[in-house]
Amino acid sequence: MAGYLPHETTSLVGRQNELGHLRNALAVHRLITLTGIGGVGKTRVALRAAGRAAPDCPDGAWWADLSPVHDERLLLPTVCDAVGFSDHTTRSQADALCAWLADKQGLLVLDSCEHLVGPCRSLVGDLLTAAPGLTVLATSRQALAVGGEYVVEIEPLPVEGDRAALTLFTERAGQVAPGLSLADPGAAEAAADICRRLEGIPLAVELAVAQLRDSSVEKVAERLGSRFETLVRGERTGALRHQTLRTAIGWSHELCEPLERLLWARLSVFRGPFDAESARAVCSGGPLSADEAGRALRGLTEKSVVGWDGTRHRMLDTVRDYGRMWLAELGEGEELADRHAEHCLALARDADAGWRSAEQSEWYRRVADVHIDICTALDRLLVTDPGRAVELVGLVGFYWSCCGHLHELRSYVERALALHPLRGPVRSRAQWVLGVNALLQGEHDLAHDLGLRCDEEAQQGDDTEASLAAGYLLGLSHLMAGRPLAAHTVAVRLPGPADMTADSASRRKCRLVEVFALTGIGMLTEAHGLATELRAACAETGDWWTRSYTEYQLALIALFQDRPGDAAAHARSMLMGKRHIGDAFGIALGLDVLAAALAAQGDGEQAALVFGTSQAYWHTVGHPQRGTPELGPVREECERSARAAIGDEAYDEAFHRGASVRTAPALARALDGQLPLP
Repeated sequence: MAGYLPHETTSLVGRQNELGHLRNALAVHRLITLTGIGGVGKTRVALRAAGRAAPDCPDGAWWADLSPVHDERLLLPTVCDAVGFSDHTTRSQADALCAWLADKQGLLVLDSCEHLVGPCRSLVGDLLTAAPGLTVLATSRQALAVGGEYVVEIEPLPVEGDRAALTLFTERAGQVAPGLSLADPGAAEAAADICRRLEGIPLAVELAVAQLRDSSVEKVAERLGSRFETLVRGERTGALRHQTLRTAIGWSHELCEPLERLLWARLSVFRGPFDAESARAVCSGGPLSADEAGRALRGLTEKSVVGWDGTRHRMLDTVRDYGRMWLAELGEGEELADRHAEHCLALARDADAGWRSAEQSEWYRRVADVHIDICTALDRLLVTDPGRAVELVGLVGFYWSCCGHLHELRSYVERALALHPLRGPVRSRAQWVLGVNALLQGEHDLAHDLGLRCDEEAQQGDDTEASLAAGYLLGLSHLMAGRPLAAHTVAVRLPGPADMTADSASRRKCRLVEVFALTGIGMLTEAHGLATELRAACAETGDWWTRSYTEYQLALIALFQDRPGDAAAHARSMLMGKRHIGDAFGIALGLDVLAAALAAQGDGEQAALVFGTSQAYWHTVGHPQRGTPELGPVREECERSARAAIGDEAYDEAFHRGASVRTAPALARALDGQLPLP
């Protein structure tokens, strides 16, 4: 599950009054919106307030960063990700989310709603109605205008009195220029003057502090004074504060080197975090070579224009908006959007190749990291080049289906296929992805029809890899529909050599279907032998996905062969594998079979605990339980055995204790080797 608060990477200065006020407000109101100008610190205050409130929320606190969300169609998927809900049904995603949150008691933070006020207003209204135990804390430059909303305006840091703005300046200056001293009266007065001119707006103060790397406080104050001479004096209205921030950002822009300013504009094409390699690939060109782009990126990072978390860079939306304005002035907006889309497509091609390598789990992470930018690229390509949109969604579709992005995937693949009807391998791949998506959403007949279509096209094109992929989809649709013999027939007729270490992930998937089929028709010895061989091939090739499901099948076989100790070991191995790729559907299956193994060993309490936890995971995918038909009797026997071992009352108590373990940290601990649960 993804329900967690981001780490605070810097100290929070001041805000004690606001935090005390929010603590009281959160105890009384179900919707609190923090308003204020950009850069004033709404996000930081919300994060600290949520962190303090989280221990009192039985289901924890969830954080949804809406700043990168460029299309209201991505609002629901973003919130679903935040609360750890990867719906595997065909219901309306809004209805599914409301049902998921209905019995939860938690705090949902929606950060940066200002560009999605209308959609956020509708969503929040629905969620608060459906989930009486839910509290929403939003940040926005304007109120959401929802009934019962309690609005708290976040003001800049004081420049008089406790002078928290000066404290912020001093703390950040110590990090930027460790040898700097403000003991000298001239330097101290210059620092105070900077804070006054910037009206205590935290982002503006931090941009000014960044100039201390190569300049004195007095010099920074002097340059800032001349830059602000044209600002209107007098009452400090919200409009003037907005002007102050824009002036501070513009001043920071002017102090950048020309190539840094060019990179700033071009980086605005990224919606989410990015690495240096991506920045060079998308933004270099013309006077900005790849090497110069790297140097300019370091310069922007030193000037606090670009943030750095130790692995990736990102821009605050206020700074990004300024860069986007300059990108439009340069007339490069369309070109950069195309280059960004092409880069995302190239990354997806690399990820597809990486699936067949020992770096499979690393590619899962990389594809997840750039999710919002891939969506941005798809939106661009659907308008400019639908054929490439079909290719991109086909390449990332299996990753997305494994990670629970089923609604987004279905929307994008159906739109892309409608716009690009030309037959060929690229379209066939997208149809295959749609079939996998349909299968996970329980539409077995549609998945089977798409598998037949892919198989026909693969045979017409004499494409072995496409035939294997189609065979996997057909075989799996047979298995889910309770036809293991038909699945076996499909699996064994597939073309090519039987070498499972060959460069073909599809061949290993087909062998996995064969293992499932052999188990389903009762040929357990043969199933065990093939599964053991397949597991070794997966270990050699680094195929975590197939290996984890092979471990699951070995656990099931061991149960049927009355080897519960082996079954429990295989189930734990499966669950450890699922950590690497965040497959909630697979984790639920693994917990089910682990619970059955524990029950078969006579450990009724632990079986009930783990079975309860599996139910929590099944709820995260919107189903009470799923899997191939032979799993149903296993679950039933698990419950009967566990109840017989410890009695109904003890079983129910342990089960409900396990089912209550549904916060992200608790479930993560379970997957970190603390199974069975204490």
